[in-house]
Amino acid sequence: MRPTAFLIPLLLVAAPGSAQAQHWSRSWMAAPLVWHEPVEKRPVLTDRTIRQVVRISNGGDRLRLQLSNQMSEEALLIGAVHVALAGEDGRILPGTDRVVSFNRAQGATIPPRAPLISDPIDMAVKPLTRLTVSIHLPTGTASPTVHAYAAATNWIAPGDQTGADAMTGATTIGPRLILSAVEVETRKAATTIVTLGDSITDGVRATDDSNRRWPDLLAERLQKAGRRDVGIANAGISANRLLSEAEGYNALARFDSDVLAVPGVTHVVILEGVNDIGSAARDGRAMLSPDALIGAYRQMIARAHGRGIKVILATILPYKGAGYWSEQGEATRLAVNQWIRDSGEADGVVDFAKAIADPADPARMAKAYDVGDALHPNDTGFATMAAAFDLRLFR
Repeated sequence: MRPTAFLIPLLLVAAPGSAQAQHWSRSWMAAPLVWHEPVEKRPVLTDRTIRQVVRISNGGDRLRLQLSNQMSEEALLIGAVHVALAGEDGRILPGTDRVVSFNRAQGATIPPRAPLISDPIDMAVKPLTRLTVSIHLPTGTASPTVHAYAAATNWIAPGDQTGADAMTGATTIGPRLILSAVEVETRKAATTIVTLGDSITDGVRATDDSNRRWPDLLAERLQKAGRRDVGIANAGISANRLLSEAEGYNALARFDSDVLAVPGVTHVVILEGVNDIGSAARDGRAMLSPDALIGAYRQMIARAHGRGIKVILATILPYKGAGYWSEQGEATRLAVNQWIRDSGEADGVVDFAKAIADPADPARMAKAYDVGDALHPNDTGFATMAAAFDLRLFR
């Protein structure tokens, strides 16, 4: 490693307690999850560097990282951490590497069940910038906090290669590990939209490394419309549900941590419910009533309004042809969607169901938008969802 790699960047890190006004907002997010992959199939993490590329939504004068040990019962030792502008295959663009400190020191120990926020980093970033984040784990961990679905390539390499422009001996890894958020500081308070949802919000079946999830494309729309101060924090979790446990805590259980605690949050878009309906049919359980799902939405509306956060409800997408579709489930979906459209209880509505439905059979997704499983949109479907928003909802 170059001798100056640790010295110059540290001079650029502002000391905590600066008198400068701070308006922090979340520009990128991956909701923390337990890693369910069998231990014997996981890569060795002892003395390994994890490198991940993320694309932020809005920019700022400085940034900071949030690491997560929230799903582990053991403390996690963090070694060197670097952040830089990303080139091809996660390479560090020359002259952009920064050393990340925590509580004015390199490295840290994250307690069990806790997150860790870095010191501010003097690194001005533009909207839609791609960042490379490299984390060294000196002693590894048996149970890292992850985000199971990345829709992106991540790498792991031996030793501390956090400052290497290109890592040697690297292999790819599926989930995101330990990195849970990137936040930016702006001179004026930004608008931050949290997108709370399941696999459709998480971007399952979007083209990898393309940033084609519908929240990514909504961020692009906002930037093109001149809304440079608007950030999107994607809190989608594949297989998530409103009321019962599947992947991740149910939406009501994680609403505080994944929505209300997000720095700068002003709006939340909620797209949840299809897994509650579909899993009941698949597993032979009693079908949920529309009132049960509506009650969950009302709870989230009340909790958000208590913090001054606006709620945008999204209609549940059509999914006839998917493995867990049923007539009873369709009746529940239609009743819930009608309530979303007509009740006026939320601050706004985005009608995803109408946008991507097959006009000849509205219970189905239009073939042009279907990735092939009748449940998940393809890239064109995600673009259609992003285009369905009236951007005035986010004023």
